[in-house]
Amino acid sequence: MIKPDVDVAIVGGGPAGSSTASYLAKAGLKCAVFERELFPRPHVGESLVPAATRVLREIGCIEQMDQVGFVRKFGAVWTAASNPRFYEHNWDGLEPDCNAEIRFEEREQEGVDRNHTWHVDRSKFDLLLLEHAHRLGAAVYEGCKVTRVDLSDPTLPSVKFLVGRKEVSVSSYLVVDASGRQTLLGNQLKLKTNDPIFNQYALHTWFEGYDRLVLSKNKGLEDYIFVHFLPITDTWMWQIPITETVTSIGVVTQKKHFEKSRDSREEFFWDCVRTRPELFDALQKANQVRPLKEEGDYSYGMSQLCGDGFLLVGDAARFVDPIFSSGISIALNSARLASEDILKAAQDGNFKQEQFTTFRTIVRRGTNNWYEFISAYYRLNVLFTYFINDRRYRLDVLKLLQGDLYDEDRPAVLEEMIKTVKKVEQNENHPWHKLLGGLTGHAFKPAF
Repeated sequence: MIKPDVDVAIVGGGPAGSSTASYLAKAGLKCAVFERELFPRPHVGESLVPAATRVLREIGCIEQMDQVGFVRKFGAVWTAASNPRFYEHNWDGLEPDCNAEIRFEEREQEGVDRNHTWHVDRSKFDLLLLEHAHRLGAAVYEGCKVTRVDLSDPTLPSVKFLVGRKEVSVSSYLVVDASGRQTLLGNQLKLKTNDPIFNQYALHTWFEGYDRLVLSKNKGLEDYIFVHFLPITDTWMWQIPITETVTSIGVVTQKKHFEKSRDSREEFFWDCVRTRPELFDALQKANQVRPLKEEGDYSYGMSQLCGDGFLLVGDAARFVDPIFSSGISIALNSARLASEDILKAAQDGNFKQEQFTTFRTIVRRGTNNWYEFISAYYRLNVLFTYFINDRRYRLDVLKLLQGDLYDEDRPAVLEEMIKTVKKVEQNENHPWHKLLGGLTGHAFKPAF
């Protein structure tokens, strides 16, 4: 039997790839990471949820998070331009409130041993994870653009990349695609399916000296993430602390809104912010310290997450609108789940598709729960704030917000949220009907 160059070849050195490498190298597998960029480099997606803590602890780099000095994140706040009271007291007791806040410590979570997570400068965070994987024994090759994966012999797949003009090959038992939104294998194998419901675009930048409490009802929330609803259909803003004085601000909207202003992104960004006058005034007083950047192609899935000799993790497998900071958490936890199956496959000496059934099942379950959760939010955002403020549902919704998504199909609180949205959709006389967003009920039927 031919012995490959490495046990596992990982395409991509972002959070999914580096944490996969850490798990495998820590367990004694020989693995190599191929990253096309040179770290550090900037990246969007700057806020974690508590489910990430378990992974950081298991791979052994959680102490480094505090040493680097990332801003601690204790909770989240949602604000709206107004607080509409379109309800009747005798209508199932439904009373919407467009403002809400939560603290993660309100609910204990398996594998999470602290009352906070972090906001991160991704250039520093991703470098920290990649260097950690290297220290554990993973070989790391930066500035190395993989051109394709050769799966002609699935028992000995290989990664192809260029060194100068020469194509170089590294063979393995398994190739893990962690290429992020480049979706290397998704494109190569034609597995990728664009989301028929979510077609979001984002414009984002950093500001120095922004007053983070300008729309806060309470003090002491400077280090929380804020999600600001805008009075534009299916549009919102994020507010994420990066340092004590620097704040990330982003506008997320449907592509159909964004296309109208393609020639003037700056103008479009400020027009959106202007719909919340207090935010506009606070940002005008701050200093923009980065150019505006665009992020598109926000939501997609894959028809297949694994096969003989290959497996997809993180954004290379699935990406859903990031309104509740899901990106890094799903990347890290898909790496955790993948690594468990990979280590079993290595022990069995068998890397065929059936070896990754547990990974595929649990990741599908978690991402589908997340998809339906944010679908309910976009369809009727007052529903979300009503549920988070209702003591009957608060902890169950908090569980989802913590990224604790994987242990059951469609949790009871999610079922109740979807049922309520459909009731509102089907009754034009319901007091919440006029508050419905632009998405349709088909949002609850994922295409993946």
